[in-house]
Amino acid sequence: MRPRGSFSPLFNFHLHEPVSYVSVKTEITEMKNLTPYLQQFILHWGEMGTKWGINRTVAQIHALLFTSEDPINAEQICEMLGVARSNVSNSLKELQNWGIVKVVHIPGDRRDHFESMKDVYEMFRVIAAERKKREVDPTLTMLRNCAEEAGESNSTTDDYARERLGDLREFFELVSNFYDQMNRLPTKSAVKVVKMGDKVIKAVGLIPGT
Repeated sequence: MRPRGSFSPLFNFHLHEPVSYVSVKTEITEMKNLTPYLQQFILHWGEMGTKWGINRTVAQIHALLFTSEDPINAEQICEMLGVARSNVSNSLKELQNWGIVKVVHIPGDRRDHFESMKDVYEMFRVIAAERKKREVDPTLTMLRNCAEEAGESNSTTDDYARERLGDLREFFELVSNFYDQMNRLPTKSAVKVVKMGDKVIKAVGLIPGT
């Protein structure tokens, strides 16, 4: 959700830099004009956000915008979630940086309104693309640099470490290549491939006996 796509819960590797740059200490303590099930979803989405490396308030504001039919301005978000204006402003900037929330202008209203990307599949493709850019790509670059330096060393004492780093680089190369292949597909085609599941695996003969 800074959140700038893929279908795993956002390539949840934490080997490079923290995903969220927003520090929001204030917890949501009171929600107004929200049904119990929406409150439950917003609170849960916030908890899931922390597990994905996203600030809790950022994730909760995203949940509110995602489930809102109409764009919402910052003042409304403050009132509905009981969050300080400064926290809302920082969180909205973070969500815009991820590319899943945009500013919408309402005729006759000079205030900025905000809405979330609504297509679930497109949204997670955007999120996964950003996480790959932030986490997978820098880690892969580092591993390639390490491999290059290791190749220039004649020391035998580092053989084990070089082998482990080589395995790790191979894994990250595989993840990166898989993402690139999936990302070249139109969203509808990518979703169709994922939904086919075992049929795809059987088609390429990866299941014994097929």
